[in-house]
Amino acid sequence: MENIENNAAGSVMPRNREIRHAARYALKGNWTQAVLATLVFTLITAAAGSIPLAGLLVVCPLEFGFMLCFVRLVRGEDSSEMVGDQFNVFNNYGRYLGGSLLVMLYTILWSLLLIIPGIIKSYAYAMTPYIMNDRPDLDADDCIHESRMMMKGYKWKLFCLDLSFIGWAILCVFTLGIGNLWLHPYVEASHAKFYEELRARRD
Repeated sequence: MENIENNAAGSVMPRNREIRHAARYALKGNWTQAVLATLVFTLITAAAGSIPLAGLLVVCPLEFGFMLCFVRLVRGEDSSEMVGDQFNVFNNYGRYLGGSLLVMLYTILWSLLLIIPGIIKSYAYAMTPYIMNDRPDLDADDCIHESRMMMKGYKWKLFCLDLSFIGWAILCVFTLGIGNLWLHPYVEASHAKFYEELRARRD
């Protein structure tokens, strides 16, 4: 179900299918870089997964970096070096590590109450990486707070956006997971476009 939500000024949030269309448009001509960046991210995640501490210290901030590649993509910025661009977060390692660990900690704490509150909070915090990128004046906790404010009234819409990819996810199973190299960029570009729409309504 794709609902339409209005901000205080009365402007209409695009339907999820329109957000997905914009994501595909942004990916047009950039699929090679997006797939290669996804492959590198996936390989690093898999390798670090066998070392729990490495997962925390490397994969957590790298996931933020991977996501930020796609916000630059949907903004029409140079995305010819996406494979390397995802590592730019390590130029400000402490900030992004702190932010990713805080998001993970808060989500886990809410999940200890019940699974549903944990899922709801994960959507409330979903815009944190983009805000950290756009608001270097804010510390990690403030960025999380800003994400919560931004996502008020939009958590269900983002959940429905994610749910709309379930058919593609099922098809990926039949490709032994290889299809995820294309699905993951599609999802991340859609999330980035979702953020851009929310940001436009708060500016």
